Amino acid sequence: MVTDIIIIVFLMASAIFLILAEIFLLPGITIAGVGGALFAVGGLWFAYSIGAMTGNVTLASSIVAFGGAFLWLLRSNSFNRVSLKTDIDSTVASPRDMALSVGDEGITLSRLAPIGKARFNGITVEAKSVGDFIDENTKVVILRIDGYNVLVETI
Repeated sequence: MVTDIIIIVFLMASAIFLILAEIFLLPGITIAGVGGALFAVGGLWFAYSIGAMTGNVTLASSIVAFGGAFLWLLRSNSFNRVSLKTDIDSTVASPRDMALSVGDEGITLSRLAPIGKARFNGITVEAKSVGDFIDENTKVVILRIDGYNVLVETI
């Protein structure tokens, strides 16, 4: 009888550990989740093969133990040591913020087909051609600035 209890406790503890590892550490359906489910089914099957009362006690205690461990892991600070805590506070500079304005003249640094690089007043930006493709080292003028798009045409 003591051996049966040890086997059941081992199977259910292993099942709880593997399922919690699947939930908190291993993304997706992995061997840990499948193994945890198999251990849980095996432990319950073995407990119910001993008797209905043993099976019911095993099922109830396993649910309580799993729920307690799950809540403990959620509320503890154990995952704060492995979690990412960096904040991204950088922003993308708008061409309006770079002191570019309509009518500024510049030169293309790459072919605008229809988007490429251009330099205006020493500032390199992505420029968009409003018409045909514009070759490299061609003089262009800013027609419009829409958000992050600098619309240009050849001079």
